Amino acid sequence: MKQEKTKPTEDPRPARILVVEDEPNMVAGLRDNFEFEGYEVLTARDGIEGLERALQESPDLVVLDVMMPRMSGLEVCRQLRAKRASIPIIMLTARGQEVDKVVGLELGADDYVTKPFSIRELLARVKAILRRTAAVPKQQDQHSFGDIEVDLHRRRVVKSGKALDISSKEFELLQYFICHSGETLSRDRLLEEVWGYENYPTTRTVDTHLVRLRQKLEPDPEQPQYFLTVHGTGYRFVG
Repeated sequence: MKQEKTKPTEDPRPARILVVEDEPNMVAGLRDNFEFEGYEVLTARDGIEGLERALQESPDLVVLDVMMPRMSGLEVCRQLRAKRASIPIIMLTARGQEVDKVVGLELGADDYVTKPFSIRELLARVKAILRRTAAVPKQQDQHSFGDIEVDLHRRRVVKSGKALDISSKEFELLQYFICHSGETLSRDRLLEEVWGYENYPTTRTVDTHLVRLRQKLEPDPEQPQYFLTVHGTGYRFVG
């Protein structure tokens, strides 16, 4: 059933959503609801087609089923992150197992929804991610530390003049650290503010993403200068 229509974004160009799903009824339902909300919808019927369309079309967001023919959603997520890191991904899983959710998030997915799900819930997740990727404070468009330059508006990170591959969630975490420089941030706060949950399956995903940021941005990831661990509490950014 279609939900009450709300305004999805402030961008005059409708956001484009790629739905990678092999169940025709699910595809039809998602297309109807997304189009009713004002989004442009692209579809793919298997993992290989989904990856190809994502790379060719550069959608604003991908809704990706885990269980896909020809190539699993997890493998699509992994390859898409390696080749087009900035595209947000919401994983759909029917398994209901925490391990699938954790693996998907560690591969770089921005969010997950377990089948069967409420279309209202999925729409809320989509809008939240599109809001976060679009909304950057005007006064904080640029930030630099060490040999790192961050363009928050264009979602671009450059190290020593070379653009880095940064996943959508890694960038959102970096942006949150920059906007709260000097503050000690608990894992629970980071999960709530960056991932959008008060109750999350594990805080390990924060640690995993933080390790990746250190590997990409720190001169010596083993002895971090910018992303500091506050033992027993969380992390602090001092860049």
